[in-house]
Amino acid sequence: MLVLIGYYIAVNVFTMYLMAHDKSQARKHGRRVPERTLFLWALIGGAAGGIAAMRIWRHKTKHASFVIGMPAILIAQAVLVFWYND
Repeated sequence: MLVLIGYYIAVNVFTMYLMAHDKSQARKHGRRVPERTLFLWALIGGAAGGIAAMRIWRHKTKHASFVIGMPAILIAQAVLVFWYND
């Protein structure tokens, strides 16, 4: 269980880092992190970090795919966890 918690924390922190880096690159007109990559990290457990990063850095908040997609991924993951633990 401790390993899973560590994994969850690491994936969410890294997802937040990716979102912050993408925001920084957007401001500098640099090389961006592909949206597909951001969603991949959300799918493997980083949805909460993605949502937090959207709020903290106000990043991707005008993209419906992120505004709807990140919470949808988080809800789906929560349902899976509760379903698996039943």
